[in-house]
Amino acid sequence: MFGVPAPLIASLGRASPIAMIVAGLCMAVVVACFTEVGSQFSAPGGVYLYARTAFGTFAGLQVGWFWFLSTLAGAAAGANLFVEYLAGFAPAIVDGWLRVLIITTMMLIPAVANYAGVRQGSLLSNLFTIAKLLPLVLLIVLGMIRFSRHVEIVHFSEIVAPGWLAWGNALVLLYFIYSGFEDAMIPSGEVRNPQRTIPISLIMGVGICMAVYTLIQFLVVATIGASTSERPLATSAAVLIGSGGERFVEVAAMISAYGYISASMLNAPRLLFSMADRREIPALFGKLHPRFNTPHVSVITFAVLAWVLALTGTFHWAVVLSAGAAMIFDGTICAALLRLRRTQPEAATFRLPFGPVFSALGMVICAVLLSRMELKQVLLMGITAVIAAGNWWWARLSNARTAQLQAIPPAKLGTRAP
Repeated sequence: MFGVPAPLIASLGRASPIAMIVAGLCMAVVVACFTEVGSQFSAPGGVYLYARTAFGTFAGLQVGWFWFLSTLAGAAAGANLFVEYLAGFAPAIVDGWLRVLIITTMMLIPAVANYAGVRQGSLLSNLFTIAKLLPLVLLIVLGMIRFSRHVEIVHFSEIVAPGWLAWGNALVLLYFIYSGFEDAMIPSGEVRNPQRTIPISLIMGVGICMAVYTLIQFLVVATIGASTSERPLATSAAVLIGSGGERFVEVAAMISAYGYISASMLNAPRLLFSMADRREIPALFGKLHPRFNTPHVSVITFAVLAWVLALTGTFHWAVVLSAGAAMIFDGTICAALLRLRRTQPEAATFRLPFGPVFSALGMVICAVLLSRMELKQVLLMGITAVIAAGNWWWARLSNARTAQLQAIPPAKLGTRAP
């Protein structure tokens, strides 16, 4: 949220708060499909498990790898956002070897923390989460006190003036900040009464996010208008609080960005470990460190890939890539609603009213927004799909080979041909 207001204002101007509402409603359609699909699973696994159950191993691996790509790109976006806000203190670090050094250090610290143990990684992630929420709440409170009696109406001409392409690009950008709820579905096996808890939690979550994001964007527009600023939240804080407020928000933005990286470094490597544990990817990624008992190979792999994406991309580019990958697996889960209704009609689950309508609408939303991807992003997503397909083929051959060996009587395993 610290990085989105600037490109959003550049695209839509004073109509940008309305885009927050439109994007929230679009995501609510997708979330509605998740309420039904997720409520009928009591085992952990999230989107990977849902797709695998509905459509088979091939679809499950595709979804798993695209979830990994989305998290990877999100971490790269966080690194670039950190550098952008740090430039408010030292503009010289935006380019050159200093940028490389900062991004390298940013990836190294949480990687070492998660290499050493899940407890250290989880504690670091929780501290960052709390620290990044407080400034947003403070800005909302101060902004509402100042502008609640001076609401300006956005005219229809300001809404349509940017054009449909600008609105489409804005909704792709906003898809990123509304996504992430899928991560909460991974430990669903530990949720009590999922048929009731999951729908309520998801609906409340998207409603709260829509309210917070819309208020933040309204605050920015009310404070600085449609003027361009690289760090609009910091500029707004300077108006509301003073120069000290600007520095406060810049620090908060860096904490937020770093918190995202820390959380990603905690979650994503565990997916690789889980897939390796199921013998669906090479066992190397499921190896545990002999001392720390952590999936150290998976941690290192994620850190290196995120580092490469951060150095070669920008915040906006990485955010759109992450959103595009999320649209792939979100659209798949929307389709899974229809599939599971046919294959598991008696499942104990929350039944979404007009479920087929929500399913079709969710798939259309994801497909339309995917059409706004750039060529380089499409290329990386295509490479991910090829990797997932190769992974499926490797797993199929490997499991077939294992089944053949298990079928051979033990007495014959050590014999040689004469």
